[in-house]
Amino acid sequence: MTEATTIATTSASRTPHQVWLRVRGLLLALLILVVAGITFAALRSGDQHGRLDPRSADPYGSRAVAELLKDRGVSVSVVTTLDEAIGAAGPDTTLLVAGPNVLTTYQQHLLRTATGDATGRTVLVAPGPPSVARLAPGVRAVSASRVTPRPPNCALPAARTSGTADTGGIRYTTDADGATACYPDDGLPTLLLLPDRGTGDTVLLGSPDILHNDRLDQEGNASLALQLLGSRPHLVWYLPSLTDPSASEGHAGDSADGGSEDGETESAGESGFIDLIPSGWLWGTLQLAVAAVLAAVWRARRLGPLVTERLPVAIRASESTEGRARLYRKANARDRAADALRSATRNRIAPLLGVSSRDTDSPEVLLSAVSARLTTTDRDLRTLLFGPAPADDTALVLLTDQLDALEREVRTS
Repeated sequence: MTEATTIATTSASRTPHQVWLRVRGLLLALLILVVAGITFAALRSGDQHGRLDPRSADPYGSRAVAELLKDRGVSVSVVTTLDEAIGAAGPDTTLLVAGPNVLTTYQQHLLRTATGDATGRTVLVAPGPPSVARLAPGVRAVSASRVTPRPPNCALPAARTSGTADTGGIRYTTDADGATACYPDDGLPTLLLLPDRGTGDTVLLGSPDILHNDRLDQEGNASLALQLLGSRPHLVWYLPSLTDPSASEGHAGDSADGGSEDGETESAGESGFIDLIPSGWLWGTLQLAVAAVLAAVWRARRLGPLVTERLPVAIRASESTEGRARLYRKANARDRAADALRSATRNRIAPLLGVSSRDTDSPEVLLSAVSARLTTTDRDLRTLLFGPAPADDTALVLLTDQLDALEREVRTS
């Protein structure tokens, strides 16, 4: 009998049916999760386009403000590439950049070059520290604040007319001449208007909340949004895309130049991969991780050591033996059954041979005593008393008969 055959027939080995019984629950749960995810994505893939999308009716979309602007005669067009955004910019156009932090260094330089001398308006939504330095030179972004209703506290007509609005987010500081700072938090503005080199201007909005559908009807949010975005007859809504060809061109250019002006290594954009994943998926992944940990703790729980107790009724030894034998057979545990048979035989014949209990499982001591007692035996005693597991049920029955015969010889010799 080879080692492979012995390993394949041990009770630790599981049949394909046993493996299927153990993993089918996990596979079913995984299948349900995949189907639910696909169904959920399909149901939400209609008119829902994402955050700050003027086509989206989601709470965090901006379809409401876009429709209000159209009602007031302002044309609204959505672009997803930098070339389209720069080409559409003009003296009678407001260019809204919904994700300035996603733009690469190269794209930010191109955008600033194209809009710096323009006569239109550029609205940057929540530009962070790296991007604001390139898109609005002379301005520095500092720590973010909580979005809450705030008074304008400035002379900007649009802000004074709108009054209190839900502002906050990133705060800015600047020494630029002619800058108008509004809606301050702890002395630092969350809305900043900068005059450009031409006759246009740039608006830095610390938080996008006044543009969201679910906040537009609160405070003076609608008035402020309409005045900031409706000062020109045309509004170009730029939603940066990672598939924009200019993003890869910028990456190659930055690599050729040895890095950005700030000495930082830029890749696809200012934001990392985690920042581009919707928050719902992050929370879902976190919940699944917590559930997995709890399931592991539940499966690995310990109820304490085993405690022996008296059975409520007396069970005959033969019934107990037959029950255990059926369990061994059901589990294909010929190795454990053989070990039990050999151990019981060694324990019974050891006192007859004068072997102490501590040497019962010692092959050298026990086999020597058996050989001295049975001088005429032709059996392989080592294989019989300490051998490997039987290959099949027939071999197990044969082993039982041989052990019985050996014990009778020892008793009668």
